Amino acid sequence: MPLDPTLLGAALALAHTLGIAAAIDAIMTGRTPQGSLAWALALAALPYLAVPLYLIFGRRRYRGYIDARREGYGPITELAEDLRIEAGDAIAALPERHAGLEVLEQLVSMPFTRGNSARLLADGAATFRAIFDALERAERYALVQFFIVRDDDIGREFEAALLACRARGVEVAFLYDEIGSRKLSRRFQRSLRESGVRITPFRTTRGPENRLQLNFRNHRKLVVVDGRVAFLGGINVGDEYLGRGPLGAWRDTFVRLEGPTVQGVQLAFLEDWHWATDELPAWDWTPRRAPADDQLALVLPTGPADPLETASLMFVTLFQSAEERLWISTPYFVCDSQVLGALELAALRGVDVRILLPAYSDYRVVHLAGWTYLDDLTRLGVRIHEYRAGFLHQKLVLVDDEVVLVGTKNLDNRSLRLNFEISALVVDPAFAAEVRDRLTEDFAASEELPEGALAARPLWLRVAARTARLFAPVL
Repeated sequence: MPLDPTLLGAALALAHTLGIAAAIDAIMTGRTPQGSLAWALALAALPYLAVPLYLIFGRRRYRGYIDARREGYGPITELAEDLRIEAGDAIAALPERHAGLEVLEQLVSMPFTRGNSARLLADGAATFRAIFDALERAERYALVQFFIVRDDDIGREFEAALLACRARGVEVAFLYDEIGSRKLSRRFQRSLRESGVRITPFRTTRGPENRLQLNFRNHRKLVVVDGRVAFLGGINVGDEYLGRGPLGAWRDTFVRLEGPTVQGVQLAFLEDWHWATDELPAWDWTPRRAPADDQLALVLPTGPADPLETASLMFVTLFQSAEERLWISTPYFVCDSQVLGALELAALRGVDVRILLPAYSDYRVVHLAGWTYLDDLTRLGVRIHEYRAGFLHQKLVLVDDEVVLVGTKNLDNRSLRLNFEISALVVDPAFAAEVRDRLTEDFAASEELPEGALAARPLWLRVAARTARLFAPVL
């Protein structure tokens, strides 16, 4: 049956009208002039293809979450203000040599506090042992959030630990990302629900504006027990994070926290839980100093609902503060111009800048795109190392001999702008020394790339790398 010319013309007119409307939105809300121009041209010229892609990938801010935050703004803001008051003398000024980091307090609306204890968990085995031990000691509640949860061996161990909590009457709230955990079995979810665990997806597509929204992901991995101890880092619930997957040995890091900074982790979970469930549960918000250590720390949650480019500004601030040493471990390296410029300036100041990357990656396109940054950095004296003892997935930054950032943030556009992330910043010489020793071992298990490593590669690989970089905004 031939197409009705009238209907076809109406459909074409509608498509171009939607394309023009979306192009105006891209111009008005785009993060950069280059990105706005690229979207506007594509939407105007090829609206049939570009409009659906724009609905999924083009948005700069996660509007639904922002609206939910505003709805819960009163109670959550009051809670944050109460936390500052109750922290009292635990609120601490930074040493003069690190005074430039105080701006981070404004980015996350929380203060640096003393009386914290940060313990490095250097691999998956140590991480799960520590989390399971904390869950066994849970008395009131456990808050659990992961990007990826699998129904495999470690997943079932995790399930058993949560079921044991429920058998003791412990409240359990479990939040997972529905895209990262898209293969999570119904059996796993049903088992937890039947025991009384409150398990729910993050619900990225909630709300009329987000029906096609798959781009903003919740990449946070954290556990909070009784408001007293918290865990966060790069490890998800899956056998591969214990070295049992196709990538073999898995290099990753978590941190165990005690002290007032635990409330910052719990507050980040509360905002996500409020978005997913509309609930504001009454958990324990009493700041407690750690029984042994007295470390200075700040929790840094970031995401696409922030009014500023919080994650990018955080990295720029850290890199600018480096005077002697800037060691970075990241599995994905596709920087924006601000972060890249801060790295280059650190190298020009004579800072010992080293970047540890995986020799092979689970995301080939991201790995190829990252190669295009390396020649410019090595020419400035930045030392690039490829980890050879397994797959590197840890996210660590060591600044000089006292400041450490550990958490979920990668150095790519997803972590900088598209994902909800969380990290802990610890200012403590002993903790920094432990991280320095671990990174030294990692560098020893790596191979340093020579200057001009990409330029020496075959033409096809250089073309592939440059092509991959075109997709940097969504990598």
